[in-house]
Parts: sequence; C-alpha cells; structure tokens
Amino acid sequence: MKESKDQGFDDLIKFATDVIHRAGEEALSYFGKGDPCVKFDDGLVIEAELHLTEFFRDQLDARFPEHQVFKNNQDKKVYTHEENRHLWVCNALDGVANFQAGIPVWGISLALLENFWPIFGVFYMPATGDLFYAQADSNAYWGNKEISVSNQESIDDESLLLTYSRFHHHYSSSSFPGKIRDFGCTSTHICYVATGRAEAAIIANESYQDLAATCIIVEAAGGKIYKMDGNDFSLSEYSDAHRIDDHLIVAAPDICSQVRDYLKEIS
Repeated sequence: MKESKDQGFDDLIKFATDVIHRAGEEALSYFGKGDPCVKFDDGLVIEAELHLTEFFRDQLDARFPEHQVFKNNQDKKVYTHEENRHLWVCNALDGVANFQAGIPVWGISLALLENFWPIFGVFYMPATGDLFYAQADSNAYWGNKEISVSNQESIDDESLLLTYSRFHHHYSSSSFPGKIRDFGCTSTHICYVATGRAEAAIIANESYQDLAATCIIVEAAGGKIYKMDGNDFSLSEYSDAHRIDDHLIVAAPDICSQVRDYLKEIS
C-alpha cells in the first residue's frame, strides 16, 4: 500500500464513499431496534453513534493515519502542506428518532476539509440506498445523476417547505400556499432542496458537524444556507461552537426572500 502522501484526490473520494457505505451496513444492524416500551431509546442511539464514530476512525487510521478527525473546539489552526492538512468531519447519525423507531429517513455524513477549506461532502441513507455527494465548486450528485435546486421562480401551491419538528412553536405559516412537511432528518431535508424536490427548508438546533457535508452538497447544487433575516450564513464561523443558535433557511437565492415573506415569527 502506498503512503498516504502519494494518494490523490480521487483516492480520498473513493475512501469516503466506500467507508460511508460500510458504515451504513454497520448502522443497519442497529436500525429500528429501539425499545418499544420507551418513547426514545437513548441507549440504542448512543451505542450506535459510538460504534459508528469508532468504526470511521479505525478505517481512517488504517488508510490515512496522518489525517485528522474533527471534534468540537478544534485547536488546529496552522496551515500546512503535510498530510495532516486533511480534516474529516463525521456525523455518525442524523435523524436519530427515525433511526431508533425503524423509519428509514436517517443517514450518515462525511465532509473533507483541506487546511480548513471544505472540498468534499457526502450523505448516505443506508435504509433507502440514497447517496448524495459533491466536490466543492463543482457539481452535486444523487447517485450517478447530477442534481440542482429547483428552478421554480416563485412559491405556489405545489411548493414544498421542509421544517424542523417544533417549527410551528416559533413561526406562523398560515399564508404559505404550498405544502409544509417534516421528515425528521435535517441532512435529508437539505439534500431534498439540493435535488429540487423541495423549494426550501427551515433548520434549527444544528452544529458545525451536522452541516459540514450537506452545506457543500447544497451549494454545489446552486443553493445556499441563509440566516432567517436573509443575511448570508457562514458555517466556518461556527467550527468551535457546540450548537448554532440561529434558525436557518436552505434555498435557492431567488426563493429565500419569498419564503421569509410567508413566515411570521411568534413572539
């Protein structure tokens, strides 16, 4: 096996897609096995997340031992040309309530950064087989199909807005003419915007780790993440934070302001 310093970008992408498929197989051994006598089986979710995180780290150490794995309050700030310039951000499980209940809308994401700059993101839904991925500043894909955000110019009664579970505790949306849904997994919501299946998504209670991969995917598909006031959102500003306090809109640039016009914040 070659030294990791001899590996090119294609090798990194192949590793990412291979390992996320294998992690998905590991995750399926836990899927839907939550205790039916409790509302939410924390024990199963914690066990699965710890196993998947350790699985990824073991695979990375075996293939690219000098690469780093993101953790909160990351203290590495030095630019380098060495192999430790690569940083992987792993979100072992998104959609944990669905995962433990046996609902197939959940997944695993990986992002790859080079000297703090995002270069690749992938999100995999093992129960459905859906794979979304993108190279930064390039094209986004769902499997082998190139994807892009909806080209719809205005919101209408066929538009779809995806939201987080307690959205209606914070916003009134009675004037929104289309459909509003919550599928219980932020990464899935973002990727559905990236494919044009939904015009926009409202997300909340996220972290840098949660959004690192899908931010790359939706931007490659022509979308963007905005703050609720319409200002630009920069994920890199939150790399040291545990949670992102802001509620966010994921949409094509022309759609963002229209979605905001239909939402009224509940004081």
